[in-house]
This record gives sequence, C-alpha cells and structure tokens, in this order.
Amino acid sequence: MSSNLKQQLIEVCENYVESRINRALAGIKDLDEALKMESKSSAGDKYETGRAMINLEFDKLLLQLEQYKGLKKTLAFAVQNPNSGKIGLGSLVKTTAANYFLSIPAGEILVENEKFYAIGINSPIAQALLGKKEKENFSFNGNTNQILSLE
Repeated sequence: MSSNLKQQLIEVCENYVESRINRALAGIKDLDEALKMESKSSAGDKYETGRAMINLEFDKLLLQLEQYKGLKKTLAFAVQNPNSGKIGLGSLVKTTAANYFLSIPAGEILVENEKFYAIGINSPIAQALLGKKEKENFSFNGNTNQILSLE
C-alpha cells in the first residue's frame, strides 16, 4: 500500500468532517436569524412555543457541532499515530473481507478504484481488528478473515 493512498483517505475524512461542521454552523446561523424574527413578530403562547422549538433545534445543532469537532481531533490523532506493526488508530488495513481505515466513522470511500470503510475505533469491526498484525486471522460476525496488509 502506498502512503499516497492513506493521504487520500485522510483528505476525504477531513473534508467529511469540515462539511459537517460547516453544515452545523450554517444551521446555527439560520436558527439565530429565525430566533430574531420570532422575537420581532408574535406574542403569547404561540411566541413561547416557537422560541422553545427553535431553542431545541439550536441545542441539537450545538451538540452535533461538538461531536464533529471531536471527530476532527480524533482524525488528527489518527494522522499522527505511527505504524507500530499492530492495528490501531490511524491504521490502513486490507483484509479478505474489506478494506478499513481506522479513524472516524465517515463511511464508504472510493480511492484509486478501491473501496475503503472509514470506521471509528469503537466500532465492532475495529474492535475485532485492534492489536492484530499482518497475516493474522480475525473473527467478525461468525466469519474468519485474514489481514492481508497493514499500513
């Protein structure tokens, strides 16, 4: 495997996180505008209900924003983590079942005509792979697979 491949996966994951952060920030801005409009218009119970609904959405977006910022930090750790010969955070793993990039849960990524799954370290498949070495077998969902290569 080439380090270029790993760099491409990192870039896709970085773009994934940045787009989610930007989407959350845009949503927060929109809700802030809606809250200003709400305070200029209605009065009474309808006003209070509208404000409460906007505040609930605002809180959800703030929570999402914090989660995405956490993913950004995790990805930074994954990039810095050196290859120790054992699977860990930041490992690029090819197996007989699929190819994995242990970093953040960004889903399926197509790079250089190969399919990879960017997965979080706490995912069940990552847990099955952690600490294993190249050519070792691992079991997941009742199936035994082999680790073909590790970077």
